[in-house]
Amino acid sequence: MTRSVRRTRMLQLAGAGAAALMALSACSSSDSDDSPAPKADKSGSASPKLSGTVTVFAAASLKESFTTLGKEFEQAHPGTKVTFNFGGSDTLAASITSGAPADVFAAASPKTMKIVTDKQDAVGTPATFVRNQLEIATLPGNPDKVASLKDLTKSGLKVVLCDKTVPCGAAAEKALDASKLKLTPASYEQDVKSALNKVVLKEADAAVVYKTDVKAAGDKVEGVEFPESTEAINDYPIALLKNAQNADTAKAFIALVRSAEGQKVLTGAGFLKP
Repeated sequence: MTRSVRRTRMLQLAGAGAAALMALSACSSSDSDDSPAPKADKSGSASPKLSGTVTVFAAASLKESFTTLGKEFEQAHPGTKVTFNFGGSDTLAASITSGAPADVFAAASPKTMKIVTDKQDAVGTPATFVRNQLEIATLPGNPDKVASLKDLTKSGLKVVLCDKTVPCGAAAEKALDASKLKLTPASYEQDVKSALNKVVLKEADAAVVYKTDVKAAGDKVEGVEFPESTEAINDYPIALLKNAQNADTAKAFIALVRSAEGQKVLTGAGFLKP
């Protein structure tokens, strides 16, 4: 074998070896590509995990719907707890401005929310999340045949109203003024649930409350609509409080209330959309 032939043969073998190495490398790379890719770390983009207790001060008329939303929130965010203080909005506002620990305030009127914002105890501008309308609650079967707001002025009829400082009482007074009617109630109650309970317990013949409360009471009362109620529809604002101990979780609860899911629960309870 001549030197030139031998040299050519060696170059061919070297080329074949290099090709084999390249093929092996490609195969190894292909096998690596077929293996599952590592999952991307979402911790940098995901919102922080919510935890802890959120204390919500809310108008009494929100009791049923907010209790439902509180349970939904806790299920969606394990490790959180939502506690409520329901009552007359004016009383709750006074408690907040006096330093009562709370994260969220949901009032039944802008006027009662203003008590809190005037003291600069809320963060940002309160947002209206629902509205509510008045209705007359009577005894089951409406034995006194109450058909209008004027019928509440009948002699001998025992009627209760919310106190005028409470949103439902202020709305009732506005509706009565629009009708040019004078009504002397058997009692003024500190919140709408107390007024409703007077009828439920048969301690009163009728009460002017919210539609949502009549609906929540089921067959314990009967509701009577009256046109003057359109003159006194209440806006419900909600706000994060300045001294919130759990601001992130509180913001998330407010977001739920204002979300499509929250609105579905609220309108299902009889509230009007904002």
